[in-house]
Amino acid sequence: MFFAPKEKGQGMVEYALIIVLVAVVLIVVLALVGSQISTVFSQIISGLTR
Repeated sequence: MFFAPKEKGQGMVEYALIIVLVAVVLIVVLALVGSQISTVFSQIISGLTR
């Protein structure tokens, strides 16, 4: 019982680290694929304006 608050804080830190890891992975993926996505959206927009 004495260590319950410490374990709770440890769980919060683990969740925070997971969220940071997911954010970093998303940023890297968007940086690598961002230009391709932009090209696709540009083609869609030009197709709609014809």
